[in-house]
Amino acid sequence: MATFPLSSQLQRYLTESCVREGELLAELRTITQAGSHAFMQISPEQGQFLSLLVQLTGAQRCIEVGTFTGYSSLCIATALPEKGRLICCDVSAEWTAIARRFWQRAGVGDKIDLRLAPALETLDALIASGEAGTYDFAFIDANKENYLEYYERCLQLLRPGGLAAADNTLWSGRVADPGDQSVSSRCLREFNARLLRDELVAIALLPLGDGLSLALKH
Repeated sequence: MATFPLSSQLQRYLTESCVREGELLAELRTITQAGSHAFMQISPEQGQFLSLLVQLTGAQRCIEVGTFTGYSSLCIATALPEKGRLICCDVSAEWTAIARRFWQRAGVGDKIDLRLAPALETLDALIASGEAGTYDFAFIDANKENYLEYYERCLQLLRPGGLAAADNTLWSGRVADPGDQSVSSRCLREFNARLLRDELVAIALLPLGDGLSLALKH
């Protein structure tokens, strides 16, 4: 049977019967939705799933590529144990200033190391400093043109048994439209094809939010 499509009624039911979004996350989502880039924020059910993945994998060292206003990082950091750490990669001081405020209010600011620089520079620096194979979880949600490069670096940084998750891999259905030859759509198709061929990982592509791809490193 094919994946069941979600009507607006069924989406409301899913949210009401499953999603446990706390007041702080709901406030952050509301603030973000008032801005011009609200489409960049993950859905509440995705955030909850990221928290669950962190707990399931027993992750303590995590990486996030693309932080925006901090919803996903807040979900990840609150799921980490007391000594857990999350490195966040972003280039926007404006958007991450919102994230910082909410991290502090949630009491997880000490768990998060925000690196304001191009993510590839940050990831390459981590690899160069000998941290390859030492991370447990990585979440990729930044510019689509660099998804393959982000993935390759994160895969190096993950330990065997580590998990990478990538958002937007269904791209509102545009990846399935051969007439859409935009740069982002083409890059996401290439990314999805790369994961399918990659025998170093076990994979799944979930129709959650805008599509969430998982890659478990062997």
